[in-house]
Amino acid sequence: MRYRRISTAKLLILTTTLVLAPELDGAAAESAIAPPSSGCLPGGNGFLRARIRGVLNLDVDWRNAELECEGAARPDGSGIRLSFAGPLRSDGRRLRMVFGVARAAEGAPGSALPTNLTVIFEGETRLFATRGDDKCTVDKLEQERVGAVGGDVRSYRVVASGFCTEPANSLNDKERIVVSSFDFAGRLTYAPTSSSPQSPGGSDHKAPL
Repeated sequence: MRYRRISTAKLLILTTTLVLAPELDGAAAESAIAPPSSGCLPGGNGFLRARIRGVLNLDVDWRNAELECEGAARPDGSGIRLSFAGPLRSDGRRLRMVFGVARAAEGAPGSALPTNLTVIFEGETRLFATRGDDKCTVDKLEQERVGAVGGDVRSYRVVASGFCTEPANSLNDKERIVVSSFDFAGRLTYAPTSSSPQSPGGSDHKAPL
């Protein structure tokens, strides 16, 4: 039997897709590792701050001009998902953080929301995931309507802060990091093809985002 060799980059992409598969459909799974268009919020008030400790020690402080962000409802309607990507380095590497916030409802504030976190080091063979909503919490979330009012597409500026009490593990479970605090302001868009978040209720721990 003959086997095809798979490059490290392709293997990471494949593995990332498998890890995220219970949450993402085909198009969304690709966008989780493919960079969105440049820029975060048109108003210039997007940001991400995070304190990461463990096998890596990083203090993230990204402002709107150096930040790319996007967000949508979780495909199963259990909350929202927001992705933030930092500056792209000359060698093609960059850090992306994806927050899956359970029980967040469109346009509504929230508190004590269970949150899944995935940290992807694009251009490397590193990915860390909490693999569930029970290890991180968004303790405060606010949403402000932005853009044109009316029509099927609705956009919000989402501002949130939170923390993780348990680590995010690497794919082989040999490395771990803890994001002890995070604050962000990003974009959330609801389109006709997106599932609308449900009102506050139970979270699905099988969904990694």
